[in-house]
Amino acid sequence: MGRAEPSAATGALRLHRPLPPLPPGSWLGLLGGGQLGRMFCMAAQSMGYRVCVLDPGAHSPAGAVADRHLEAGYLDDQALREIASICRATTTEFENVPARALEFLAGYGIVSPAAASVAVAQDRRTEKAFVRDCGLATAPYIDVMSTDDLRATPADLLPGILKVARLGYDGKGQASVSSIAQAIEAFHAFGEVPCVLEKRLALELEVSVAVARGFDGRSVAYPVAENVHRGGILAVSTVPARISQELAMRATDATRRIADAMDYVGVLCVEFFVLADGSLRVNELAPRPHNSAHYTIDACITSQFEQQARVLAGLPLGSTHQHQAAVMLNLLGDCWYRPIGDAQPGAAPREPDWRLVLRHPTAKLHLYGKRDPRPGRKMGHVTVLADAVDEAVRVAAQIERELGIAGQGGETGS
Repeated sequence: MGRAEPSAATGALRLHRPLPPLPPGSWLGLLGGGQLGRMFCMAAQSMGYRVCVLDPGAHSPAGAVADRHLEAGYLDDQALREIASICRATTTEFENVPARALEFLAGYGIVSPAAASVAVAQDRRTEKAFVRDCGLATAPYIDVMSTDDLRATPADLLPGILKVARLGYDGKGQASVSSIAQAIEAFHAFGEVPCVLEKRLALELEVSVAVARGFDGRSVAYPVAENVHRGGILAVSTVPARISQELAMRATDATRRIADAMDYVGVLCVEFFVLADGSLRVNELAPRPHNSAHYTIDACITSQFEQQARVLAGLPLGSTHQHQAAVMLNLLGDCWYRPIGDAQPGAAPREPDWRLVLRHPTAKLHLYGKRDPRPGRKMGHVTVLADAVDEAVRVAAQIERELGIAGQGGETGS
């Protein structure tokens, strides 16, 4: 296990990289039982590692494939002590794991990413301030702690989007507002929890960059993904993004700058808005593998999940080379109700005819093993591979039509 020594800054114990690297057969720990954890388990197991998942869900996607599943809360003292005794290194699959759980585990073994890195992305106020400290731009915004903050909103910040500072994802905890009165109404509806009010920007497109960074500070970046959202949820990712090389380099450099400033260890994804003048605005940080990089499983030499396992075990990073163009389609629970949106009370879900996907020879189907399809719930994804982006886009659009999914038009504005 990595040796521990006092940090010069805090005096706390700091655990270094696993030296020597953890050999196959070692146990890796995972906090979180969702589909990201499921894909991490599969990647780690393919390299010979065993995975212990800590998650409160009885039928979690990751727990179903893990070598061991501790069904308990993330702050359950007994469960934390058990995973610490089993696993020499632990990671997380989502950013809202309590920081106390990561801090506890860091006292017993390797934790990647560190609690301090995860904490930056757990609160939009902290996240935006951190990004600006890195010398990077965000959409104009104000922190909102009270209705008085909203009454003092600068006129040029509206229309905007009110977002809860913590626990908001996939469009949840967000409200479009055009006036201070609407913003105050939304703030009350959110329970008057801390928020940010962000100016709505006219976007050309949205992109994201995933990087993997090791304990030694070395990093590798994946090609830039071009993303379309519907209802606040990622719907389509096209890779490589149809943007200039210069813009792709700026997005990649900004992502590396953020990872280095955090001293981040693991897989990190940064989402960007692209404005009409070609400028970038950082939208969100994801301290974990990301939906927009699921294509790496089929289209890259090393998937984002294998990179996560490599980093955690102290192994060298793999190549991020993309060997074919790819379009990733999210499969939401809506697909189980045809026509889409036909989820009336009492309506029974119907399994989609997956032959419609698999009759396309370059389409790769990934289902997450979730038992209960609900509208808006991520149930799986399809990755379409091709020698050229335009061909992948064409086939993906055909699959969307055949499954009854909305066309590839998406939302505009932040």
